[in-house]
Amino acid sequence: MKINWGTGLSIAIALFISFILYFVIKVQSNSKYDNELVVEEYYKHDARFQEEMERVQNAQDLNHKPIITNTNEGITIVFPQEFNAAQIKGTVSLYRPSNKKLDFDTPISLSNPTLLIPKSKLVGGQWGITMEWQYAGKSYLTKQPIYIE
Repeated sequence: MKINWGTGLSIAIALFISFILYFVIKVQSNSKYDNELVVEEYYKHDARFQEEMERVQNAQDLNHKPIITNTNEGITIVFPQEFNAAQIKGTVSLYRPSNKKLDFDTPISLSNPTLLIPKSKLVGGQWGITMEWQYAGKSYLTKQPIYIE
């Protein structure tokens, strides 16, 4: 049987399309290739952007900012000494870019100006820390990446 150039071209296009579809289906069905959004409710998050920028600016305007460090015990967050530690309220969210299942929140409830997140809760690698906190009726937002070994 002789195949002319039109039939050959049609077969080649059909093989190419099936090759692409195979990989699309493979990636969509395999949990190894996780394609999650960074933020679950993206549009709601985007609508609150101006409010978030004001809280970030409040944190930038502080004379003494909270200090986030990686220690042998875990992640230590030291709030400024001029603040009354008992009046600081909020949450610290730890975000793992590579695995959503490792994300967690820790409430800020202090008796001294230091908050420790134990190393036993953390897996080695890149983490994003987001602190949303209030003091004396003013809201603050601090974001910082940190690497845990």
